[in-house]
Amino acid sequence: MTSPSNIAAGCAAPDQSAPLPAGVDLEKETVITGIVSAADGTAVGGAYVRLLDGSGEFTAEVVSSPEGVFRFFAAPGSWTLRALSRAGNGEVIVDATRGVNEVGIGVTAA
Repeated sequence: MTSPSNIAAGCAAPDQSAPLPAGVDLEKETVITGIVSAADGTAVGGAYVRLLDGSGEFTAEVVSSPEGVFRFFAAPGSWTLRALSRAGNGEVIVDATRGVNEVGIGVTAA
């Protein structure tokens, strides 16, 4: 059995580093994307990136690609992104608007 090329190995999540699907209308959609990186600037692949709403409630989770890339489709508004990884943890707040919102999440060891 072969898996589609846009599915990450070992799980059913789409490949986070794949290009946006052709049908995505950035005039209507809100995309939050970015890279998880360690303190030395290296990409952190395999990080669990969580999307929390304005009240701190869990909304979604993806695993960053080997290049540290993650992506969420969300509604416009204030969101918290939390990255959990072997390299450390990090958090950032983004006020997302329609279109592509690029965010970097730096992680540090506890």
